[in-house]
Amino acid sequence: MKNLCLSYITVCMLLACTNNQPMTVTVSNPLDIDRSEMVEVSMDEISNWLKLADTAQIVVLDAEGTEIPYQITYDDKVIFPATVVAKGTSTYTIQEGVPQPLEAKTCGRQYPERLDDMAWENDLVGFRAYGPALQISGERGFGYDLFLKRNTSEPILEDLYTKELDKEARARAAELRKTDPQAASELLQSISYHIDHGYGMDCYAVGPTLGAGTAALIDNGEIVYPWCYKDFEVLDNGPLRFTVKLEFNPLTIMGDSNVIETRVITLDAGSHLNRTAVSYTGLQESLPIVTGIVLHDDGAVKTDAANGYMTYVDPTTGTDNGKVFVGAAFPTDIKEAKVVKYTNDEKEQHGNAEGHILAISNYEPNANYVYYWGFGWDRADIKDINAWNNYMANFAQKIRNPLTVSIN
Repeated sequence: MKNLCLSYITVCMLLACTNNQPMTVTVSNPLDIDRSEMVEVSMDEISNWLKLADTAQIVVLDAEGTEIPYQITYDDKVIFPATVVAKGTSTYTIQEGVPQPLEAKTCGRQYPERLDDMAWENDLVGFRAYGPALQISGERGFGYDLFLKRNTSEPILEDLYTKELDKEARARAAELRKTDPQAASELLQSISYHIDHGYGMDCYAVGPTLGAGTAALIDNGEIVYPWCYKDFEVLDNGPLRFTVKLEFNPLTIMGDSNVIETRVITLDAGSHLNRTAVSYTGLQESLPIVTGIVLHDDGAVKTDAANGYMTYVDPTTGTDNGKVFVGAAFPTDIKEAKVVKYTNDEKEQHGNAEGHILAISNYEPNANYVYYWGFGWDRADIKDINAWNNYMANFAQKIRNPLTVSIN
């Protein structure tokens, strides 16, 4: 009898250690709008449930058994796109298996060949933050820049930078200027990323402003403009999420010259907006913090502090490049969102920009200030300001009422 009991216990232990039952994930939507966005499940929880070996792989399936893409992030989360109808639920299954190959929808890197730009993109939009080489050059580029995309969901930044920085083509153009200036101009236009060649371009002006949604502290009523990042670490590089950590040179805040800003920027496939978490070390007391979008003209502005978003229609640079719809959204309450114009003297100091839309909050020492920022383009999928305002209003609702994930 003793041996029989021991055998029974052994069998139970073996069964417990070889659990082949899949994990069922239920995603619920509290809002009355349909949603499609990334959700997260702890990889540790999945491994423990499935009793995965170190080398084992997983697949994620929807309710019909169709495999859907996923990514394991730097912080050990499995992320995958969930689609849930208004006030509804969707069920997904995670089980051991070999996933299908997946093309990258998000990616990015530093471009030391272009003054240390940190540039990244997904299937809809592209961005960059200026680096230490640009700051050393003396150029004052404080804010985020935009790369516009259309007619493709594939990465475009490598191609844009490769052509823009083509030394041989630029040398040929220099020679052509001596005999055929028009041909030289046409050659330079053919490689310039400031011209749309059918799939995207850079036609957004940043200069010494907060650009397309940079955050900054307020000291004695003045914006403390952050310069270019000092150090970086790419934490995720696709296929569904890009994450980069940027650290900046010390700022002087309230007389203290050792306040260091860190940003963690995350862009998911399918989203027009980046999630950004900003923190400051060395700060001794709470201060106002703003998120700013530069104004280049008197284009349409919408500020809705109560519902947590703001938008602006930017005219873009150059001729006939369409309109860029820029915006920011906030998961927690903000104190105020308003237009602040530069004086004439300030305009000269800030590249002749008109001013900013500013969302004003309080920053507490050792905390993370989290917000979202990004854009749409009327040559791509966001056709007018009404569509953009609707997108931003819905986005703000979503981040304030996230999808809930439960494990069955």
